[in-house]
Amino acid sequence: MPLPYYVSPEQVMQDKAEYAKKGIAKGRSIIAMEYQDGVLLVADNPSASLYKISEVYDNIALSGAGKYSEFENLRKAGIRHADLKGFMYSREDVTARSLANAYSQTVGTVFSQELKPLEVEMLVVQVGDNGRSNEIYRISFDGSIFDEHGYAVIGGKSEAVQIVLKERYKEMSSLKDAVSLCLHALEHVTSQKLPLEGLEVAVLARGRAGRKFRRVPASEVRQILA
Repeated sequence: MPLPYYVSPEQVMQDKAEYAKKGIAKGRSIIAMEYQDGVLLVADNPSASLYKISEVYDNIALSGAGKYSEFENLRKAGIRHADLKGFMYSREDVTARSLANAYSQTVGTVFSQELKPLEVEMLVVQVGDNGRSNEIYRISFDGSIFDEHGYAVIGGKSEAVQIVLKERYKEMSSLKDAVSLCLHALEHVTSQKLPLEGLEVAVLARGRAGRKFRRVPASEVRQILA
């Protein structure tokens, strides 16, 4: 390009990052939190037709904040990746780590090579079985992977939610305490009381036979909190 139209690579990457951050911040927050029997996922999601939390494999869940259409494409690709790997090799070979690495490569390639980055931030969560620890991976809009412990937050005012969780989170808490803390953190940041019908709640329960993923309806959340 002629000099009057030249833009440095650093400026291009910075502009892409700001664009993606703004798109992700427009959404609402999603929390993944470990509790004594598995991993809890809570999303501030008033939509009754669009899920932000999804099952990917027997013991792996995925959640995404940002542009829903882009997250949905990534979700379907992740399910195909997990199913194909489990079929060709072994079901034990399908792990959150391998899935997070695959997502990192895809998102990172789009961020570095395409004009428009993906406005998506994701959590890949796996519940530990047979004495193994739980795994929580956060994939940023530029493909960076962060290995989280205890809890992780994406979307919306994630930094403010993390501050609340950092002050109150306790390891090996009960499901009731974990749900209460997630609800408190979301309400504290939004400065308004959230109806339970506007929450999307799911768990990866270690003690369940077969598929560990289970959605928790609002009626059951009300009973848990009671």
